[in-house]
Amino acid sequence: MSNKILIVEDDPALCELIREVVSSAGMDADGMTDSSKAAIRLKHEKFDAVFLDIRMPPPDGIELTKRIRSLRLNQSTPIVIITGEKDPGLMARAFQAGANLFLFKPVDRLQILKLIRIAQGPIERERRRFRRVKVNRKVSIQLGEDRLDGKTLDLSLNGIMVQVNRTFPVGLLVQVNVELWSGMPPVCWAAKVMRLIGKDCMGLQLENLRGDESEKLQNFLA
Repeated sequence: MSNKILIVEDDPALCELIREVVSSAGMDADGMTDSSKAAIRLKHEKFDAVFLDIRMPPPDGIELTKRIRSLRLNQSTPIVIITGEKDPGLMARAFQAGANLFLFKPVDRLQILKLIRIAQGPIERERRRFRRVKVNRKVSIQLGEDRLDGKTLDLSLNGIMVQVNRTFPVGLLVQVNVELWSGMPPVCWAAKVMRLIGKDCMGLQLENLRGDESEKLQNFLA
């Protein structure tokens, strides 16, 4: 599956140029010139990277960056700010809002391709967070003294789908214990119940993984 990139630039010619070059690099690129419509789309659709013009009718690039970072879906998505200004104060505001990289105008193809190469690492890390791997492992879900036993159906760096004999309500925080490796102690994670499928499947979102916990999960999914 190719990387999914969104470009938000109110200059139609520049928007199309960036979209064309990103597409030529083998990515699935979509361009939008209306930032208010892009803001709505970013609430409901996951992207691997987002290019934002800094100067647009409201919301501008900085405001849109803040909104993206406030949403769980694209909270860690790499953001590239498009700007013709090398003002340190403006760049600092963009970084504080959550931007990762800058694409400076006048934009040319080589500049875009170079930036894409730089962004490949963060893009791949973000894709791995949401890439689900089908895994069948023993799992227990605990809420206080109440415990459910079952198996995992799939697993990612962001969440887990489990099958158990009954479910907990959506929104509750639970403890998840998974036997990733046979003969080894189970790993324990905090998670939130995000969705229910039928009477016996729950989608859980992993919460606040420590560095060592995240590393174990990455090694397992690699």
